[in-house]
Amino acid sequence: MDMRQLVGRNFARLRKAKGLTQEEVEARSGVSQQYLSSLERGRRNPTVITLYELAQVLEVSVADLVRMDED
Repeated sequence: MDMRQLVGRNFARLRKAKGLTQEEVEARSGVSQQYLSSLERGRRNPTVITLYELAQVLEVSVADLVRMDED
């Protein structure tokens, strides 16, 4: 699987599990909603810093954002 798609899918799953909207993540992280939407669709290649900031908002580790599915 493409890493961009993996990160996007993991981010969307974790964000929804926390009950957060993209707009709420934007307010807490400073990362624009448009960027988050593109990220979730696998169209962005986030930097390590962006991954760290998003992980902080979601209260997960960066590893959780890049972890392969166990299926």
